[in-house]
Amino acid sequence: MDVRGLLTEGFGRITELYADLAGDLDDETLHHRPGGTGNPIGWLLWHLARVQDDHVADLADQPQVWETFQERFGLPNGTDDIGYGHTSQQVDALRIEDPSLLGEYHHEVTLATARYLLGVDEAELEREVDQRWDPPVTAGQRLISIQGDCLQHLGQAAYVTGLLRH
Repeated sequence: MDVRGLLTEGFGRITELYADLAGDLDDETLHHRPGGTGNPIGWLLWHLARVQDDHVADLADQPQVWETFQERFGLPNGTDDIGYGHTSQQVDALRIEDPSLLGEYHHEVTLATARYLLGVDEAELEREVDQRWDPPVTAGQRLISIQGDCLQHLGQAAYVTGLLRH
């Protein structure tokens, strides 16, 4: 398997896990905050899709999918808001009125990611994309970081789901 195939496989697993968690969510399950302060499943799924969307769009030098979904979600969050650093009040304020939009949004983010991965080669993976770090971050490192972040939040969402079912 080549690197492009490996990255595609990794993002494909994120898509499968996301679809499993996002299906059949009611309002209570979507917005329940464990212990009253933990991140709810809806916020976690929104956040991980936003991170993937934001970071892949930046790598691909393309507009974010969020630009076409923000109004459908009815959220005031601009393209700069991916949930990073949200306060407890901001987490509470993020209400997903139509849970099916989460799946639709992540599906479109997945398609945008797949389009970008089609053009990934060794030179692209080695391209420096973030000079704020020492050493600078490459596109390949950013892709692995995106996968790690998404998988971490999917694990958190699965844990919350398990808490609510017992």
